[in-house]
Amino acid sequence: MNTSLALSASLQGLALSLGLIVAIGAQNAFVLRQGLRREHVGSVVLLCAMADALLIAAGVMGMAQALGERPGLARVLALAGAAFLAIYGWQALRRARHARPLKASDGGKGLSRGAALAQAAAFTLLNPHVYLDTVLLVGSIGAQQPAALRGWFVAGASAASLFWFGLLGFGARWLAPWFARPRAWQVLDGLIGTTMFVLSALLVQRVLQGL
Repeated sequence: MNTSLALSASLQGLALSLGLIVAIGAQNAFVLRQGLRREHVGSVVLLCAMADALLIAAGVMGMAQALGERPGLARVLALAGAAFLAIYGWQALRRARHARPLKASDGGKGLSRGAALAQAAAFTLLNPHVYLDTVLLVGSIGAQQPAALRGWFVAGASAASLFWFGLLGFGARWLAPWFARPRAWQVLDGLIGTTMFVLSALLVQRVLQGL
């Protein structure tokens, strides 16, 4: 296997997953809260990361099987994914103009491990956007990769989740003041927007090359 192709597939999965997961939302705020309280951080981080990894793998493998004998549908989904990423990138650049901070109180009643994991699972699995992002979008884009590279794409996308949740949970006390600054999110959203446009262009290029 060509090492550079494997690395490219992994980096595409990493960038795509990071771009989708790094946002102000209930799940991120909960992981940050647990990190600030230093309660069951490893368990919460691991559950969120493993759930993402399983959904991403299911999406890529399921989409690959569904699209295997339908090249026309594969091209349509690739173009739809490119359009979605371009719109997502545009929205990120718009957010960069009016950024909001991510805040998570470290006060309140402590949670048992079971309660913390139940809440983490709810924030992860009861959010309909997680299925749109991981199963449909990431799945359809990962399925465009050659069969030998899909595992590398899944590994890169899953590593992004583990990195992000680990950063939120274990770096909470250091990161909380940074996340409370709108300027930091402006920079982050600017990078996300640019990354999404690049990934969108790569998808369009892949479709054109396949014609």
